Amino acid sequence: MDPDRNYVSYSDDVETIAPDEQETIDAIIASMTHESQITAERYQHAVRASHAKSHGLLIGQLRVLGRLPEALRQGLFATARDYPVAVRLAVGPGELLSDAVSTHRGMAIKVFDVDGPMLPGHEGAVTQDFVLASGPVFPQPDAAGFLKSMKGLEKATEKSEGFKQAVSTAARAANAVIAGSSSMLDFFGHPPLPPLADTYYSQAAIRYGDYIAKISVTPVTPALVAMQSTKLDVKDDADAFRHSVQEFLRTQGAEFELRVQLCTDLGSMPVEDASKQWSEKHSPYVAVARLILPPQEAYSPERKGYMDDVMSFRPGHGLQAHRPLGSLMRARLQTYPSLSALRHQINKQVEHEPRGLDEIPA
Repeated sequence: MDPDRNYVSYSDDVETIAPDEQETIDAIIASMTHESQITAERYQHAVRASHAKSHGLLIGQLRVLGRLPEALRQGLFATARDYPVAVRLAVGPGELLSDAVSTHRGMAIKVFDVDGPMLPGHEGAVTQDFVLASGPVFPQPDAAGFLKSMKGLEKATEKSEGFKQAVSTAARAANAVIAGSSSMLDFFGHPPLPPLADTYYSQAAIRYGDYIAKISVTPVTPALVAMQSTKLDVKDDADAFRHSVQEFLRTQGAEFELRVQLCTDLGSMPVEDASKQWSEKHSPYVAVARLILPPQEAYSPERKGYMDDVMSFRPGHGLQAHRPLGSLMRARLQTYPSLSALRHQINKQVEHEPRGLDEIPA
């Protein structure tokens, strides 16, 4: 990391809000609510509007590294220490589909024992969530772009699984030909890699204390790095992703680096356009912490029930020092709590924000 590099300072005016943005967000919530109602009727149980099918709930530690440069010692990462964490792995769609419908994947991290001023609606909590997905950028730049895409996804929810598998197979084949250079093709046809071997990104920007950043989580355990070219057999195993996570963690642990990419120029590294990849030549991702997951049973019936029906992971769970930024994130700040409330209401369950790992079932 270049200590002389000029990083963009955070201020409230780095965001630009469109005049009709609230109308757009309301329409996104309406579309995703309809999608959730369709799937709730199908399954006789409400599932998440996105990342519905989980692969595992993992517990471990987030170890903040020592001797970081000043620009990286911000917020949660200001001091070298260990935090307890829970990690949920899942596929992208808001449906319980076979893994043969290969789309983007997600990793959601809940950090415990966090202290500091929290975001509105999260006061009194002790958690910081990072909601990540495969692929360094989001297919659409902003809330308006996502609404257009969501309308298509809403209509597709009622189509057969065979149709969705055919679409994802075609997208995956095209994505392989162009070596993953299309975020849209990767979104609908991400290669069937083992979930623990994949890299996950915030895609959109967040506040990073005095600065602005994107974050990523990538595996560093040699056995996982070696699996990054492995394609799972999703044709004959509808739950290949879950089985991969379970099998690996039953016998060995997994470690990842949490990396930060600081913004150096708002023109070429915009906050409001989540589809724009920030140049790693101008500002590389730099490790600030290690995510350490010991061997464990990742998918017990008790853990599955707790993570799918009780827990919530959302960008709005966190410190003011890591406030989500940009149009897409502002939409997420409203859609996540609204859809979570609907899910818990349909299932007649009370949403609960845990305060420690002792609340996570074995």
